[in-house]
Amino acid sequence: MDASVPLIYVLRHGITDWNVEERLQGAKDIPLNENGRRQAADNGRALKLLIGDKVDTFDFVSSPLFRTRETMELMRGAMGLAPTAYRTDDRLIELSFGDWESHTLDEIAVSTPEKVEERTRNKWDFQPPGKNAESYEILSWRIAAWLNEVNRPTVCVCHGGVMRVMFYLIAGIPPHKAAELPMPQDKILKIQGTDMEWLPARQ
Repeated sequence: MDASVPLIYVLRHGITDWNVEERLQGAKDIPLNENGRRQAADNGRALKLLIGDKVDTFDFVSSPLFRTRETMELMRGAMGLAPTAYRTDDRLIELSFGDWESHTLDEIAVSTPEKVEERTRNKWDFQPPGKNAESYEILSWRIAAWLNEVNRPTVCVCHGGVMRVMFYLIAGIPPHKAAELPMPQDKILKIQGTDMEWLPARQ
């Protein structure tokens, strides 16, 4: 990516019970838990302070999955904005884990330990079994297409895998390192040009 990327505030959806249990969610529609709803509201209050009276200049866009839309609506409500006045983009959907979705890696390792070991060796390029399953490399193609169309200040609610890909595409983090980056759900990622910075949600 080049340095012309506009200001983007990127937020991972709030935590879910499947996150707590370390289940692979992918494209499954999983709701936030109570802690996740608090995180979304905290992020909204922090964004209100960051954006201030410039909010009308921002585009608000979310992955269409339920947990991201719930996060966006709670966040906008905490900002004093109409909760549903945003758009969705299918390209922001989380990395698809195919047949592995709803399972933990420990569960998968019982039946196919060699596949889990393969993923551990090369997480970026590993593609799980099953229809529509993706690797991080495949995910990066649709996220690059989305980033290339961002032409105004934006607030984006998406997923951990999507954000890891952004670190690769924008900041040039090596793929194998980008795939392992932790993605907090209680902070805001500020992107401007090729600079990426985590901001605390609680101000």
